Amino acid sequence: MADSKYLVDVKDLKEYFPIKTGFFGYEPLKAVDGVSFNIKPGETLGLVGESGCGKTTVGRTLLRLYKPTGGEFRFNGELVTDENITDLRKQMQMVFQDPYSSLDPRMTVEDIIGEPLDVHKLCTSRADRRERILHLMELVGLNAEHATRYAHEFSGGQRQRIGIARALAVNPKFIVCDEPVSALDVSIQAQVINMFEDLQQKLGVAYLFIAHDLLVVHHISNRIAVMYLGRIVEIADANELNEKPLHPYTLSLLSAVPIPDPKKARASQRIILKGDVPSPLHMPSGCAFRTRCPYATEHCAQEIPQLTDRGNGHMSACFEK
Repeated sequence: MADSKYLVDVKDLKEYFPIKTGFFGYEPLKAVDGVSFNIKPGETLGLVGESGCGKTTVGRTLLRLYKPTGGEFRFNGELVTDENITDLRKQMQMVFQDPYSSLDPRMTVEDIIGEPLDVHKLCTSRADRRERILHLMELVGLNAEHATRYAHEFSGGQRQRIGIARALAVNPKFIVCDEPVSALDVSIQAQVINMFEDLQQKLGVAYLFIAHDLLVVHHISNRIAVMYLGRIVEIADANELNEKPLHPYTLSLLSAVPIPDPKKARASQRIILKGDVPSPLHMPSGCAFRTRCPYATEHCAQEIPQLTDRGNGHMSACFEK
């Protein structure tokens, strides 16, 4: 069971939220609708897509912060359920998007980082606890004198480091990074991303790296999954997805990435998507992207395209491309 090829194996994950319509009626908002992917030990899978496509919901549902509507999630070969999630929490952690609201303002840095150690009873004495906390702070680039300060006394980048140290406290094998650099300045983003890479090399931890910045995701990820309205529409090796995108939505995302070379930038064609993003409450029939897709046909309206392997593990959900 523990010798599974994949550390994280997700099959047909669904997360529907009941939305009240009228006095007595409820409709399901399909935030995540049949998502499947896997992550090997020590690997980084980037998850990209525009705001509201369900990226964060995937991460939170995996860690049982939301109870999944359907599908299954196996961690190291073991099926994750409500019964065993408490035991597995030590091995799965999350770094939240907003370093300003994810840290308790009434706790010192030492208590924030030490809380997981206390909850899981990992320390034998006060001295052991203090030693572990200082080691974690050093690991993420914080000084020992920061331990007695409060979160509001730090910059955004330093707060995110505190959040990362808290996630690392229980020595996890898998971390969900929910847009961990989107609230930070560009110069600080580079430092935090480099730190994530260094920690991965030192500790062998696997990441689900959620972001909407394709340049950041391409830099840190081994593979990239592209999400649109609750479904994954393409998965491929990071370099291959960047050089040979297959899905029309991925093409439009990549066309929006700034190119540092002025000549190449002028020669490149920006793909502007027409129309509005459909409401997750009232999804179009067939392919959800067809209302904005320049290649859509009648077939796209009748059937939902499934992820199919186009060779070399490059998966795409499109009939026409």
